[in-house]
Amino acid sequence: MKLNQAEIEDYDSIIAFYDDVTERTPDMTVYARWSKRKHPTLEGIKAYIEEGSMYLYKEQSVIVGAMAVTMYQGEDYHAIEWSQQVSDDKVAVLHILAINPDYQKKGIGSEMVRKAINLAKEKGMQAIRLDALAPNTPAHKMYERLGFEYRGKQHLYAENTGWTDFYFFELK
Repeated sequence: MKLNQAEIEDYDSIIAFYDDVTERTPDMTVYARWSKRKHPTLEGIKAYIEEGSMYLYKEQSVIVGAMAVTMYQGEDYHAIEWSQQVSDDKVAVLHILAINPDYQKKGIGSEMVRKAINLAKEKGMQAIRLDALAPNTPAHKMYERLGFEYRGKQHLYAENTGWTDFYFFELK
């Protein structure tokens, strides 16, 4: 399988993919608390595609995984004490990583994160970061296994969760 940058023609299939992941992923309401079309949003996915940040992992024509990898960080990342201080445009951030429920627990999420790390390095990024909901312990374990380090938490508001704690991670 190969990681490819999504095109606007992929939009409808990406929406269907995230709808399916949201509906069929075991314990979604516990760990990620995604809500169909509230997170990730239709507008957010379209924006990621248009800016060239949306990536798909496919087996033939089936989307097995999807994620956004931005080559900048937003202001919500400023409050965290990072191991290195770099400008926002030198930080890659992983967002909305999802795996097709039929392919979960097969190492595909880890493989996608490794590919995102390589992509960020190829683009000259000086730091790689991400966030996950505090109760999303399976994701935390995967990120730590891949070399990410917990750097702090923030109590933030999100449409799909309300006020909740987010844990922030940085690649060592």
